[in-house]
Amino acid sequence: MQKVESNNDTATFWEHLEELRFVLIKTVVATVLVGLAAFSFKDSLFSIILAPSRSDFVLFRWLKAEPFSLQMMNTQLTEQFMIHVRVALYVGLMLVSPYILYLLFTFISPALYRNERHYGKIVAVSAYVMFMLGTIMNYFLIFPLTVRFLGTYQVSSDVANMLTISNYVDTLMSMNLLMGIVFELPVVCWLAGSMGLLSRDTMRRFRRHAIVAILIVAAIITPTTDMLTLIIVSMPIWMLYEISIMLVRNKRKE
Repeated sequence: MQKVESNNDTATFWEHLEELRFVLIKTVVATVLVGLAAFSFKDSLFSIILAPSRSDFVLFRWLKAEPFSLQMMNTQLTEQFMIHVRVALYVGLMLVSPYILYLLFTFISPALYRNERHYGKIVAVSAYVMFMLGTIMNYFLIFPLTVRFLGTYQVSSDVANMLTISNYVDTLMSMNLLMGIVFELPVVCWLAGSMGLLSRDTMRRFRRHAIVAILIVAAIITPTTDMLTLIIVSMPIWMLYEISIMLVRNKRKE
């Protein structure tokens, strides 16, 4: 293995620190600029953010679900403005994340061997794609089902549900993060298989245990009593596990 030739090989610690500082500055500036652009499209932005809470959302039309209504409210003077800022920055970060990955990879690549750079690119791109797929799945499938069930659940007809916009947005963002991490399973398994820490036989031997764990995770993510919903949420995660087995197998055959 040959290390990549670079002028940075002789750079001092402080020079590397200065380069990292510029990377962080570029990251913040890009996120803020794109966030400001998203901030200026308030109506379009929140029509997308609030769409899963409406009974005419694409998933509910596809499932032919009964119409429902969720009432949102604001409880603090500055809450709506701060939510607007947070959502705009979140969208900005998501949109510029490929650029951020490029900056980080450019920063660390001089210290990598050629084959490490090759696999590093594969891991970075794959991790990003899988994270975004997890976010998309959450937005179009898991989050709408969760909001519909919890937002309309009542212990008594005398108790009305009033969902705060802050709680709604916080739940959406946290579930996006959770599903993004779950969708990293094939990437993690591929890395573990590449390092000899995981094998196809091991994953097949524990397949039944994995299916039980997937059902438990799906039940926690979507706390509904509907078996169809549980299956709909579980299937993509189970497919990720099967894809992970294939990736580990292919890597060990090489």
